[in-house]
Amino acid sequence: MRGTNRRAVLAAGFVLPLAACLPLTGRLAERGPAELRIMVPTPPGGGFDHTARTVEAVLEDTGAVRDVTVFNLPGVSGTAALARLVYERGTPGLVLQMGLGVLANSHIESASHSATEATPLARLIEEPEALLVPSDSPLETIDDLVDAWRADPSGMAVGGGSTPAGPDHMVTMLLAEELGIDPRAVDYRAYDGGGPVQAALLNHEVDFAAAGPSEQRAAIDSGQLRVLAVTGAEPDPGTGAPTLERAGIGLRFLNWRGLLAPPGLSGPDREELLAMVADLHGSGEWRAELERNRWTDAYLAGEEFAVFLAEEEERVAAALNRLGLTGGDG
Repeated sequence: MRGTNRRAVLAAGFVLPLAACLPLTGRLAERGPAELRIMVPTPPGGGFDHTARTVEAVLEDTGAVRDVTVFNLPGVSGTAALARLVYERGTPGLVLQMGLGVLANSHIESASHSATEATPLARLIEEPEALLVPSDSPLETIDDLVDAWRADPSGMAVGGGSTPAGPDHMVTMLLAEELGIDPRAVDYRAYDGGGPVQAALLNHEVDFAAAGPSEQRAAIDSGQLRVLAVTGAEPDPGTGAPTLERAGIGLRFLNWRGLLAPPGLSGPDREELLAMVADLHGSGEWRAELERNRWTDAYLAGEEFAVFLAEEEERVAAALNRLGLTGGDG
C-alpha cells in the first residue's frame, strides 16, 4: 500500500475526552436499563465474545444493569446477528457487540443489512493485529517471515479467526499486497475463533497467523506463541515485538469494537443506552479491563460514532473492492 489511504485501512478516529462523572455508586442503576441482552455475532472464545463478556462483567460489577445476558448468534460471516438486530426494530435492552469484522462482512454477497442501519451507541476499543508463530517456528523475526513468504507465496499457510473480509483475513491480504505478493496466491485458512487458531499454530497446520493479541495473550505470555510484529503504532507491550512500520513495511491496521442497538428506538430508550455506555466507559472497572487486556481506549459515542461508521463503510468498501473480496470470494 502506498500513500495515506493505502497505508491504513482504518482511521484511528479521535478519542473524545472523558467527561467528568459523578460517583458511580447508586448512580448507574438509575441511568441504565434493568435488563440487557448482548448479542455476539461469532462463536464463544473469539474477540467479540471476550469483549462482550468483559462489558457484561463491568456492567454487573458497577451496578449499571441488574441483569445482563450474553448470547452467541453466529452465522453468515457474523452478519446473521446484524440481520437479527435490524429485525428487532424498536426493541429496548438489546445490543450487538460488533466491530470492523461485522462492518466489513456486511459487504459480502450473502449479507442482507448494513451496520449503518442500526442505532450507533459507541466505539469502545481498538487494538492492532499480531503476526504470530509457535515458539519452535524457524521464523524468528518479521524479516524471516517476509523473506520466506516472498520466496514461496502459495507454499506458506496463513491462519486467522475471521472469515474472508474479516480483520484477520483483511490484514493478511493487505500485508501480502504491501510485500508485492498477489493476494490471490495466499493460502489463507479461516478458523472458528481464537482457540482453533491457536491450536492450528501449535499443531503446525499453518506457518503463521494473524490475530488480535488480546485473544492470544495467555499463550503469548506463557511462551507458546511468539509475536513477530504488530500492525499498530506502538510495539507489542508484552513482548516488545516491533510494528510493521518500524520493520520497514508501510502498513498500519487497527481493529476496533463497539456496540449497536436496534433501529427505531424511542428517544428515552436510546438515551438510556447511551447513558449506560458513557457510565461503562467512565468506570474504574472498565479502565482496569482496558489495562488488563492491553486494549486502547477508542471511545466514540452516539452521533460521532455514526459519522465514524459512515466513513468506515467507505474506506472498507474501497479496500475490499481493490482486493477483490467484495463478493465474498476471498
